[in-house]
Amino acid sequence: MNDDVQVRRVRPGEAAELVEPLADVLIDCVEGGASVSFLLPLPRATALAFWRGVAEGVARGDRALLVAQDAQGAVLGTVQLVLALAQNQPHRADVAKMLVRRAARRRGIARRLLEALDATARAEGRSVLVLDTVTGGDAERLYARAGWQRVGVVPRYALMPDGAYCATTFFYKHL
Repeated sequence: MNDDVQVRRVRPGEAAELVEPLADVLIDCVEGGASVSFLLPLPRATALAFWRGVAEGVARGDRALLVAQDAQGAVLGTVQLVLALAQNQPHRADVAKMLVRRAARRRGIARRLLEALDATARAEGRSVLVLDTVTGGDAERLYARAGWQRVGVVPRYALMPDGAYCATTFFYKHL
């Protein structure tokens, strides 16, 4: 783990300023094979539109956006906590778009993002977190090591960026 990497929550008014570098991270991850809702080729305009929508959600307070940045301010990774859920779930949040640039992996950044995510969830009064990830991937092992509880697998739940089906594993965590 590098000490020159800072993980922090993005302020609501700041999220729109990070759309471009966040789009770069998303494109890098999808091009690297990450099944995170997008198919190849991922047009930059599509990635930018996605992050603009996230920035609007952050501004409304519907989600928390966390980023990992190097000493020069470059965005190396990100994760979101979706807070706007049904009225009967004020204690819960969904984890979305855990992304770390391929060149920045194996440095403990994802683990640090998860730790910051837990702290953010607690600060928001959330005690149950839920996420899903590709079965058999590095992220599945990361979540298990970080104390997440595996619920089960749904075969053919989503598509990989190349269009092939993939199974998805669902996890939860009580804080």
